[in-house]
Amino acid sequence: MSQMPSESAQQAVTYPSLFLLVALGALVPVVPTGAVVSSAAVVAFHQTAPLALLYIFVVASFAAFLGDITLYWLGRRGVNSKNGSRWLAALEQRVSDDTLEQTQRRLREHGVTVLVLSRLVPAGRIPVMLACLLTKWPTTRFVKGALPACLAWAATYQLIGILGGSLFAEPWEGVVAAVALTVLISGSPTIWRKLRGRGRGADGSARRDGQCAPEGPAAVEGPAESDGQQA
Repeated sequence: MSQMPSESAQQAVTYPSLFLLVALGALVPVVPTGAVVSSAAVVAFHQTAPLALLYIFVVASFAAFLGDITLYWLGRRGVNSKNGSRWLAALEQRVSDDTLEQTQRRLREHGVTVLVLSRLVPAGRIPVMLACLLTKWPTTRFVKGALPACLAWAATYQLIGILGGSLFAEPWEGVVAAVALTVLISGSPTIWRKLRGRGRGADGSARRDGQCAPEGPAAVEGPAESDGQQA
C-alpha cells in the first residue's frame, strides 16, 4: 500500500484520463484542461519511459483538436437551424457583445492567425470560435487553424508541467506548482476585468461628484446636445 503504482499502471490510467478530460473540457469549457495537461506532463517527466512526454503531447493535442472540431460542428448545426441549438446558445452566453464585435473585427483583419493564437490566450478560444460560427466559416477552414492551435496549446502547457517537474523532486510537488501556475494564467483575464471595472467605477464616481470636468469633444458637445443642436 505504501508503494507507488508501477509506471505501466500509471500510464494505463493517465493517457485515457487525459484524453477524456481534455476532450470534455473542449466541449464543456469548465474543465481546467491546461492544468490537466501540465499535471500529466509532471508525472511523465518523473517517469523513466523515454517517450512518455511525447505520448502526453500527442494525446492532449489530439483530444483538444477532436473536442474543438466537435464543438464547432455542433455550433454550425445551430447556425444553420432556424431554432438554433443549446450548444450555440451556450457559446453566446459566454461572450459579451463588445468582445464578440472586437473578435470579429480581428478575424476579418488577420484571418486564421487569430484562430491559431486563440488557444494560447486565456479565455480566447470561445469568442474566436463563436466569431467563426457567426461569420459562417466552413469547417475545412476552421480545421486549418484549429490543428496548429491545439498543437501549440498542448506544447505550451506541457512545458509548464516540465518546468514544475524539474523544480521539485517529488511529482506531487510539481503537480501543485503546475496547477497553481495554470490556474493563475487562466484566471488572469477575470482579474484584469475586475481591476478595470473598479478603475472605471472610480472614474465615473469622480465625474459625478464634479471632481473632474469633461475635456475635449465631450466639453464641446455637451451644450449643443442640451440645446437640441446637431453637429
